[in-house]
Amino acid sequence: MISRRIAHRGAAVLLATATALPLTGTAAATAVPAHGGAEAGVSPAAAPWATPAPSAPGSGLVPGVAPRPGQPWQFDTPDQALPPKPYRPSAQEDAVEPRAAAPGTYDLVEYVPLADAVAKVTCSKQTGPYQRQVERWLKRKVDGKQSAADCKAVRAFQLQHKIKPAIGFAGPVTWSTMMLISARKNPNAAGKCPVKSYRVACVDLDRQLTWVQKGAKVVFGPVPMRSGRKGLVTRKGWHTVYWRHKNHVSTLYGQPMPYAQFFDGGQAFHAVYGSIYTTVGSYGCVNLKLGDARKLWGVLKKGDHVYVWGRRPGT
Repeated sequence: MISRRIAHRGAAVLLATATALPLTGTAAATAVPAHGGAEAGVSPAAAPWATPAPSAPGSGLVPGVAPRPGQPWQFDTPDQALPPKPYRPSAQEDAVEPRAAAPGTYDLVEYVPLADAVAKVTCSKQTGPYQRQVERWLKRKVDGKQSAADCKAVRAFQLQHKIKPAIGFAGPVTWSTMMLISARKNPNAAGKCPVKSYRVACVDLDRQLTWVQKGAKVVFGPVPMRSGRKGLVTRKGWHTVYWRHKNHVSTLYGQPMPYAQFFDGGQAFHAVYGSIYTTVGSYGCVNLKLGDARKLWGVLKKGDHVYVWGRRPGT
């Protein structure tokens, strides 16, 4: 659990930054878990300025624009360590749709160095945590070092895809957007998700993407997702959707897990009311945007198979 000392120190630094930045943007998640794959027990309201985990890739980065009123930067996921107790929801309960996300929740807000955010630089001179991957995708010289030409190329991509702030920093949002673009035509081009006659929910930890295929036909996605962080990774291999609960609330911490579809213990597909583009992962669940989780709810059924492979960058 995040100590009061760390949380207060983070608050002082980031609150000062927020006054220097425009009030646009979204929420994000970087708090440290208390134990075993559950949320840290620190709600967004209790610790909205919690600092990133020191061991996380890109540690020290902050969202490049300040949050909207009522939307904190730091938002942790409502995952749970232990499997819930399944029951059969009534038709009346299932008829209730989870609440909508606040406007701007899923904006493409890049994580950038604090100094760049404060100075509002036009083109960052800093090497990003995904520098090599972004250079490779843009077909530039792959040396893992930021140059003026690299920044210009990355910034052009960010402007094209409405990633804010477009300052040419190779962060997680830029990288994730590139992975999604590359996978749209055929996410299983490498054949890493087994092709079966039945539905398989494919969870690609390498690219942080998920989709559903039946045979070779993709029937959902691909969509971006956030899997488990270091020490609390999403478990690999074959799993089965064993319980679905549209309006699930964490039995440990009382936090919402909309459109939850549990496939392995306390690990599930579910929506989060915050950014999935963060420098650290979830507590093991596969986090999705609300709209994507809603669509996936209409595709998967109890008993469907889930296949997880790869490794989240930084874990």
